Formats: sequence, structure tokens, C-alpha cells
Amino acid sequence: MFKKVNRNANRIERHKRVRRKVSGTAERPRLTVFRSSKNIYAQIIDDVERVTLVAASSLDKDVKDGLSYTGNKEAAKKVGERIAKLAKEKGIDEVVFDRGGYIYHGRVKELAEGAREAGLKF
Repeated sequence: MFKKVNRNANRIERHKRVRRKVSGTAERPRLTVFRSSKNIYAQIIDDVERVTLVAASSLDKDVKDGLSYTGNKEAAKKVGERIAKLAKEKGIDEVVFDRGGYIYHGRVKELAEGAREAGLKF
């Protein structure tokens, strides 16, 4: 009998491996991504102080307006642009990108590219 693959458990293991090396500081905080089937979320975190500095998601009213669906690449790009805008307002120019165990493709890639285009450096 075959055992069913638990994709989320595998993602969490990948994320733990990445987190051993990737850490955010006050000078260069960590931009982390979480995606569900219907939405995408991004946070900028200072791991030294253990505090979230900035957060944005496809549920935010600014992002949601003008979108027919919040679980696609278009929404992810808008979230990336929004997180970069909020980070600039807080004086954050450079971050470390944490893809959260997801492959750098699709919505995760669009979020990163949207943040880069809005002026955030990785």
C-alpha cells in the first residue's frame, strides 16, 4: 500500500532547512511569503527582535480593489508592490527573501518581482 504524500509537511521541512541559513536583522529584515489556494501573504520580519515590521496580503482593501480573484499572479504582484511601498515608508530598502519552502515560480516569483520593481532590494 502506498503512503499519500503530504505536500504541506514537505514544504515545512524545506522551509526549516532554509530558515537555518536565512535570518533577518534590523539592517536587512526577512521578507517571508505564505500562499494559500485563494490568497497570498507577505511579511517583513526582524528576527533579532522577533517583530513583524510590515505586512501585506491579497486581503488588503488596496490590493483587492480591481481584482476579480486574489489567488493568481496578478494579485501576487500587487501584494509585492504594496509590501515594498510600506517598507519604503518605514525606511526599509534591503531585505532577505524567504520563499517559505515554496519553489521560486508562479505567484511567489511574481510577488518578488513586484517588490523589486517597486524599489525593494534583495
